[in-house]
Amino acid sequence: MQSELIQIFVLLGLVFMFLIWGRIRYDLVAFGALILAATLGLVPTEDVFSGFGHSAVAIIALVLIVSRGLSSSGAVELIASRLIDPDRPLPLHIAVIAALAAGLSAIINNVAALALLMPMDIEAAKKAKRAVGQTLMPLSFATILGGMVTLIGTPPNIVISEYRRGALGEPFAMFDFAPVGLAVAIAGIAFVALIGWRFLPQRTSLRDTEKAVEMGRYIAELRIGEQALEEGMKVENLYPSANETDVHVLGLVRNGKRLRGLAQREELRAGDFLVVEGEPKAIEAFMGQTKLDFAGSEKHEGGVVAPGLTLAEVIVPDGSRIQNRTSRSVKLLHRHSVTLLGVARSGKSFQDRVRLLPIRAGDVLLLLGTQQNVAAATEWLGVLPLEGRQTEVVQRSKAGLSIGVFLLAVALAVAGLLPLSVALGGAVIAYVAFGLVSGHEVYTSVEWKVIVLLASLIPLAEAFEHFGGAALNANQIVVLTQGYPAWMSLVALMIVTMTLSDFLNNVATTLIAAPISMSIAAATGTNPDTYLMAVAVAASCAFLTPIGHKNNTIIMGPGGYQFGDYWRIGLPLEVLVVCVAVPTILIVWPL
Repeated sequence: MQSELIQIFVLLGLVFMFLIWGRIRYDLVAFGALILAATLGLVPTEDVFSGFGHSAVAIIALVLIVSRGLSSSGAVELIASRLIDPDRPLPLHIAVIAALAAGLSAIINNVAALALLMPMDIEAAKKAKRAVGQTLMPLSFATILGGMVTLIGTPPNIVISEYRRGALGEPFAMFDFAPVGLAVAIAGIAFVALIGWRFLPQRTSLRDTEKAVEMGRYIAELRIGEQALEEGMKVENLYPSANETDVHVLGLVRNGKRLRGLAQREELRAGDFLVVEGEPKAIEAFMGQTKLDFAGSEKHEGGVVAPGLTLAEVIVPDGSRIQNRTSRSVKLLHRHSVTLLGVARSGKSFQDRVRLLPIRAGDVLLLLGTQQNVAAATEWLGVLPLEGRQTEVVQRSKAGLSIGVFLLAVALAVAGLLPLSVALGGAVIAYVAFGLVSGHEVYTSVEWKVIVLLASLIPLAEAFEHFGGAALNANQIVVLTQGYPAWMSLVALMIVTMTLSDFLNNVATTLIAAPISMSIAAATGTNPDTYLMAVAVAASCAFLTPIGHKNNTIIMGPGGYQFGDYWRIGLPLEVLVVCVAVPTILIVWPL
């Protein structure tokens, strides 16, 4: 074995060890390996940063931005709110939310799909008085399964498609993955809904569920604008929406004074303020349903539908600039265009108006504004942001527009009128132009760690193939399956790829497995598309561990899962995937 091949094997082995260890960020591991490979002469100097210009990298970044635009428009929330019903039997609830998750994952990033649906599933579990651990893992697995259906559904499909472009001259098309992906997704969803959830341990309780959704309830003021008014509309007319979103209506403020009682029979007027209590996401959803605005909305162009607004939760430490002062006295809205929307004070209620309430140390404030303004105001006030406690303000009026732009981009790519990267780039420009995504969010929407990982591993994978590593591994699989039916090499490749994907990032797995699949096809004189499709499916199937896929990691805490819980449902699911995928691939992409 030549020395370069030994070096590349050792280097990739170290990369795998560090990625499994997980103590160092995976993008730093990959980038460090790339620089070391260049130093050793394994990667030519002129190709060190070639991965950053690779089309797969651009497409993945654009998909993430488009996903942000779709979620910002409320398109997902609109669909999900009509389909999720906590009163359904558990298997039916899992089937519905899993099918919805799979459908979303086919068109947006599967991490984004889980982030959008997980709060709804947790809230449904709370209302149904069941443990959230019974449904979160099936939901996570469904998002992974759904990503297999389209080219843009998951990074492995994009990587495989672009690898095929380089190897065979043409990439896979948008829906080339659909026949196999749909078969696997349908079988997988049926399994997790009917059987799989029964394998999960019942250690999580309703108390755990309530703890998972506990975000703190705020007293907030919402402004009655002309858009929300209907003739003869009273406070009590808002109760159905309040009940649906779990918001309590506490009263009405008119001409700077709070009316007595709940004022439920009081007719609303433009300029009134409705006093409500609820969690940040609930308050935001209530505003969207009732078309109410927030106090100080005149400072934000477009009001509640202004682009890029977020709700951020911050805690007031002793010595903060706002301690013992009101938001009006510190001129928070005037100085930073940030609104104090709500205040939470250890579960206590208060009668003062939010903007006139003296803030105490220990209060938790709900601030509304753009990310940049909220960050500046947080530093100026001397308050402490609560990690992960930001709620995006959804622009529900633009849901149809966001879907239309996305479908147009997909149609242009499918019809061959534009390359996928160009079509998605046009969609991003349209989203920015229509205010669905701000210029700042174009960059914050991209998961740069994944981009650096992919761009760093592409030259390493090319070196692995160039020095014969892929051919060597392929020959081992061919030798092991010699004398067996030809499809056994396909099964062996899927098992090896699945095993790697359970412990490594799926992009890393795909970049290593793709050249091996091509070498197997060359050694056996069979159709390379058969093996490329097998890698695409297997690389996405990370069901055995919480570290194989980010979605599995996200649900671990809220679901109360332990490391060993994943294989209970994940192992039979992976066996099912192989049993369904292999015959389907052989029919659609015969050897």
